[in-house]
Amino acid sequence: MLLVVAESTGSSPGRQGFKMAVAADALEGSIGGGIMEVNLVNQARQLCKSPHVSKGEIGRAASIHQQVHRKDDRNSSGMICSGKQTVIFRALTPEDAGTVQEIVNTLENRQPNFLVLTPARLGVEPSIPPAPDFSFESRSETDFLFRERLGLKNELFIVGGGHCALALSELMSKMDFYIRLFDDRPKLNTISKNTFVHEKHVIESYEQIADRVTGGPNTYVVVMTLGFASDEIVIRRLLDRTFRYFGVLGSKAKMATLLKNLKNEGYPEEKLKNIRTPIGLPINSQTPEEIAISIAAEIISVKNAG
Repeated sequence: MLLVVAESTGSSPGRQGFKMAVAADALEGSIGGGIMEVNLVNQARQLCKSPHVSKGEIGRAASIHQQVHRKDDRNSSGMICSGKQTVIFRALTPEDAGTVQEIVNTLENRQPNFLVLTPARLGVEPSIPPAPDFSFESRSETDFLFRERLGLKNELFIVGGGHCALALSELMSKMDFYIRLFDDRPKLNTISKNTFVHEKHVIESYEQIADRVTGGPNTYVVVMTLGFASDEIVIRRLLDRTFRYFGVLGSKAKMATLLKNLKNEGYPEEKLKNIRTPIGLPINSQTPEEIAISIAAEIISVKNAG
């Protein structure tokens, strides 16, 4: 049985797009955890044994389960964290194997396709801009249409491939980000050790960085080059772009000097205010791993702010 969080609000632990596969003797994924997930897994396993599934009547085995995270609601999930989530149940059969492989191919090739889920159909369709990442239509307790853009929905550009970049890459590789790494040092050992990013690029000069970094509402940029001079080059080349997040690693004093110089040269103050520096949440981080955690936390905070 495939369980999909079709929509969620408030402090619901399961967010839109969370998925779980439930078999008689195996589980994969999560729809939020806790007693709610335990109960829904048990329900899913019972549904897997239903006559509709055994007869291949997939549409009749599909259903929608609303989980309200309050004690006083008839659809109470058993949790009290507030919020609610809607979970789709849809059985998978051997006939779906071809579509599952198509989904795998879409993810591996970064094709802009959508997952489409109805009681009768698990399918893949091409993207039609400007379609949202998710859409859900509940027609009844047993009829629905769920669509989700497949693949990683955010892009992270890390400019500079040193120790902090290596630690940050490892953390961010576990999240919904396609990661590209750039550096101008071809023999840097931390670049060769970095097996966490999706792409590694050694460029001749940071003067070329604007040709490699695209802007957009789902684009995050972290600048952590070797020093002040190369940081300044990158900032100058990217300052006119629009990013969801633009952060620069560096001491407070160093970055204050850099921003003051740019302001004196006439760069718009509203653009300079978009640069997050010193980068990361203020947790007194010192090691590359601690610095990476502070940066990752700040990025997540921005991403989930809506």
